[in-house]
Amino acid sequence: MIDHISVGVSDLERATGFYEAALAPLGLSRLVTRPATVGFGKSYPEFWINLRAGMAEVAPESGVHVCLRAKAAADVEAFHAAALQAGGRSEGAPGLRPHDRVKYYAAFIIDPDGNRVEAVTFP
Repeated sequence: MIDHISVGVSDLERATGFYEAALAPLGLSRLVTRPATVGFGKSYPEFWINLRAGMAEVAPESGVHVCLRAKAAADVEAFHAAALQAGGRSEGAPGLRPHDRVKYYAAFIIDPDGNRVEAVTFP
């Protein structure tokens, strides 16, 4: 249903380094580099970062977040650890999240621009 997504970043170089580290455990790598945008994916760019000079940090109450699929719980854990090491903040440590309809294993981070990103798997 969704072909690709993008998030705005205020510093393309900083964000590129952050996402190269954070997305690697999920099997995503940098595939496209342009002057104001970078695309990450497995076989085609499915996650983009776009330079928005002068962008303010994304407000926590915006409610917007991106969720990316991981193959296993270990990948979710590696994503979380890599994101924190690269300058992100935790918004939910890796763990099982039981809900009414489905149990899933996820971690939530906030990138240096305030974008909220989740990695999830369904054990």
